[in-house]
Amino acid sequence: MASTAAAGSDSRRLLPGHQNSHQMDRINGNSLKSTTAVSPFSLGVDEFENDTLIASQAPSQRIGGFERNAGSVSWGIFHSLKIVLLKSKLNLLIPCGFLAIIVNYLTRNHGWVFPLTLLGIIPLAERLGFSTEQLAFFTGPTVGGLLNATFGNATELIISIHALRSGKLRVVQQSLLGSILSNLLLVLGCAFFSGGITCGKTEQNFNKSGAVVSSGLLLMAVLGLLPPTVLHYTHSEVHSGKSGLALSRFSSCIMLVAYACYIYFELSSSRRRGEFSEVRVANLGDANNDENPEMSKWEAIAWLAILTVWISVLSDYLVDAIDGASQAWNIPVAFISVILLPIVGNAAEHASAVMFATKDKLDLSLGVAIGSSTQMSMFGIPFCVVIGWMMGQPMDLNFHLFETASLLMTVLVVAFLLQDGTSNCLKGLMLFLCYLIVAASFYVHSDQDPDGKLFTSELSAAIIPSIKHKLCVD
Repeated sequence: MASTAAAGSDSRRLLPGHQNSHQMDRINGNSLKSTTAVSPFSLGVDEFENDTLIASQAPSQRIGGFERNAGSVSWGIFHSLKIVLLKSKLNLLIPCGFLAIIVNYLTRNHGWVFPLTLLGIIPLAERLGFSTEQLAFFTGPTVGGLLNATFGNATELIISIHALRSGKLRVVQQSLLGSILSNLLLVLGCAFFSGGITCGKTEQNFNKSGAVVSSGLLLMAVLGLLPPTVLHYTHSEVHSGKSGLALSRFSSCIMLVAYACYIYFELSSSRRRGEFSEVRVANLGDANNDENPEMSKWEAIAWLAILTVWISVLSDYLVDAIDGASQAWNIPVAFISVILLPIVGNAAEHASAVMFATKDKLDLSLGVAIGSSTQMSMFGIPFCVVIGWMMGQPMDLNFHLFETASLLMTVLVVAFLLQDGTSNCLKGLMLFLCYLIVAASFYVHSDQDPDGKLFTSELSAAIIPSIKHKLCVD
């Protein structure tokens, strides 16, 4: 379902510092000649002849420090409109966003506004990733990787900020949690299963060390969520209602620092490794499939701004329609927030992960699924806590017992399945079935305790009468 551009964006987001070096050579102004010259197949006279042939294919021109052939499509407003609006088949869903606004003003029927808004956001999220990929062509590998990492989960963060502004803290918590669960169980499970079926291999291999580091970060995120939840439900706070919130804000700042250190470590490691031999081999194999930017730098920036604003507008309608859709469909808000919102927000990434797995590029699939989960747990959740702090909203890390237990068990299951560095269709099926169990659990879960007072009231109702009865008997 996702386009090739979305796939390229996800592959670059896998390792922020691991941009394709043959692309970055072109960005820095190096011609294809320098790449071909290092080939072991180009020696002596043959090298001269190859260079001559390359130079004579088409006169080249330099646009913004990027060398392109004169035969390439020229950039312009109409060209960028064509690329952004007509290239992806998902864009057929763009009118759903306009229909959602019209239905909202004419009927206020949230049962229709909510699904139309969801469908309208899907192509915008995919095009946002495409525009980010185009902008990454004109930046260095460090900035490009950070751009892809930042805008990769932009849709979920925009929806969360709108929900924060509306005071729907539980929607924020559950949608962020659902994004992690969806990537770890649904996306990774479908990738493992499809890769095992289509590649004709008993097992596929991936980089175990990177998976172990990501699993450690996910466990650290769970560690950040557990203390505020346990403090609240054991009533062991020093200052009731305040200590947990202060602890959540402190832990969020620590998690943001840890994620920043992780990004810096990945970028530094990628620069030190500098896998030039692999890049040269890839250049020889992909000489006819070189990627070029399809729009200029300022056009990419303009489209990023336009798409972000349009997603923000639709997210406002989406958040307002959640309660009405829950009543119209007779579906718990928890199920909508944990299951439906993340699936729609990550639809393009889901398809890209499966596509990479079917091509036996499992490291890229892990980068999409595990990398996105790591970013959401170590950056998205604490970022929303800090933003809520700035807005005066008591957003904390107390995700309640049911949600926190679901996340803990999910992280443990995924960590155990990744520890041997191999995957097969059975592992994928197990993860997918685990996601069905989690989805069914949230379908029957009624979030009747938004303030954490239900446990206390039930406990009091059970204990106080027995105490009174005992006192009267005595």
